[in-house]
Amino acid sequence: MPADLEKLLTYLQVEQIDKYLFIGRSPKRPARVFGGQVLAQALNAAIRTVDEERQAHSMHAYFLRPGDPSKQIVYEVDPIRNGRTFTTRRVVAKQNGRAIFNTSVSFHEHEQGLEHQFTAPQAPDPESLESDREYWERMAQEHPGQFRPLSTWAIDRRPVNRRDYLEPENDISEPATAVWMRAVGELEDNPIAHQTLLAYMSDMTLLGVALRPHPITTHDQNLMFASLDHALWFHQPLRSDEWLLYDQDSPVALSARGFTRGCFYNQQGALVASVAQEVLMRQRRSL
Repeated sequence: MPADLEKLLTYLQVEQIDKYLFIGRSPKRPARVFGGQVLAQALNAAIRTVDEERQAHSMHAYFLRPGDPSKQIVYEVDPIRNGRTFTTRRVVAKQNGRAIFNTSVSFHEHEQGLEHQFTAPQAPDPESLESDREYWERMAQEHPGQFRPLSTWAIDRRPVNRRDYLEPENDISEPATAVWMRAVGELEDNPIAHQTLLAYMSDMTLLGVALRPHPITTHDQNLMFASLDHALWFHQPLRSDEWLLYDQDSPVALSARGFTRGCFYNQQGALVASVAQEVLMRQRRSL
């Protein structure tokens, strides 16, 4: 397994110190903990308190305060319900005794029932697209001091229609996009690892789709942004080390908040997970 992926999985696999108490640690970051990390660690903690026969099928979370990457995160799991076919867990993440995040996670035993799904959208083959690593390395060489190459390479991301970060005012479009994603390396056949990693991936690129109709990107120093809440549904077994198409749109943005949605499809066209999120996108005003 590549070193970057192994390191990421180590961070996402929280340490169990009591039956319902876990500790998570963070990689060094300049400002705050990445929201996808807290999502994944909280899910990992919840999963490990539930029988293997029941798989996580939905997760609803709120980001309450920025996380400090220099300090450990305490995850308190509340075993709210152990029902006949459903199990519910509530998880609160804390630093310095204050909640920074909370979520409810529901688990369900597989049942036979009615089935249907949207048809997967058409998209270019991921191997034909430029990866984020290649793109940012090229941008750093062509525009020294303005852009930096990626420091880690655990997730391979390949946008279908990449935004113009140099002249975003000339690249305004409908709030919809898609990106291929997969872990860089092969994972074992462990549903916990694949669901944990997908939770991490699900917080990536959603803000960008809400900015598509506007002459601004995440590189704008006058933009303050953060994930406010996050909902994730697992529809069927998946592999996060195989290509997944993350099809996204943003139906509305108002009051400095953007609403975004996403669907993960595998290369066989199966819809494996869905996401909804509201993001803060506040423009700083000059005094």
